[in-house]
Amino acid sequence: MVSINDFLQLDLRIGKIIEVEKHEKAKKPMYKLKVDLGDLGVRQIIAGIADKYTKEELLNKFVVVVANLDPKEIAGELSNGMLLAAEDESGTVALLAPDKEVKVGSLVH
Repeated sequence: MVSINDFLQLDLRIGKIIEVEKHEKAKKPMYKLKVDLGDLGVRQIIAGIADKYTKEELLNKFVVVVANLDPKEIAGELSNGMLLAAEDESGTVALLAPDKEVKVGSLVH
C-alpha cells in the first residue's frame, strides 16, 4: 500500500508530444520524444513504445507525464520524465491521456 502522502509527491502533468524520433542506439524499440509541459518547458523523454505506436500516432498526442522523476540515461540519451500507460495481459499498450483537451502543463490530481 502507498500512503496518500507518498502519492502526492508525484508531479503528474498533461504534456503534448511535439517531436518523435526513433532512438537508434537503444536495443529495444524506443522513441526519443520531445514533450511540451507548458511552464515546465519541453522535456526529452525516452519511451519504450516504438513497437506499439507509430510516429504519426504519437505526434501532437496529449499524454500524462510523471514530471518529477530523477533524470535517467537510457542508451546514451537523457530521459526527463515518464509517460503513463496501461498494458493488459495480451501486451496491448494504451497511453493515458485526458478525455478533453486541457492546457499543456495542467496538473493531474
